[in-house]
Amino acid sequence: MRTLISTAFVALDGVVEAPGGEPGYRNSGWTFNDIDFDAAAYELKEREQDEATAMLLGRASYQSFSSVWPQATTDFARYNAMPKYVVSTTLQQQDLVSNWGEINILRSLDEVAALKETPGGPISIHGSATLNRNLSDAGLIDRYHLLVFPVLLGAGKRLFSETDKDKQNLKLLESEAYTNGIQKLVYEVVR
Repeated sequence: MRTLISTAFVALDGVVEAPGGEPGYRNSGWTFNDIDFDAAAYELKEREQDEATAMLLGRASYQSFSSVWPQATTDFARYNAMPKYVVSTTLQQQDLVSNWGEINILRSLDEVAALKETPGGPISIHGSATLNRNLSDAGLIDRYHLLVFPVLLGAGKRLFSETDKDKQNLKLLESEAYTNGIQKLVYEVVR
């Protein structure tokens, strides 16, 4: 079974919206505004590119990333080369970009579950707050790679839903604090 990894920049209060910038969100770009850069804090991001064999995105994140990442040949070279899966009930084949490699549309969480059963390595989920919440609630996420930023944002899209569900235990695999206050937390979902 393939491992499904949720990777996120997250504020201490759980907000994941617009970490690098997004029009219309008042705290857009919060990961770069007033946070000192510490290269060591982003080592996890490099490792994720080496580990992942496919990317999973929701429709909105796909549309946002597909207009930028294919041109970022240095920063996202390995991501650009790997297959991408977009979970959407509205996106059509003709809506997909042609310069970002193999892209497949999945129509349901059942199709995501079926993808996990195929041969291959880890699948990394990027952005996609709504998709992350739905996958978590459905018990499909296997690991969380979180960079927690020392900010409180209040309003915004959150990584986890408020669904009333059974407790889900996590096992801490890695943690590290950096000079700029960012904390790396890597958790495995206990089944």
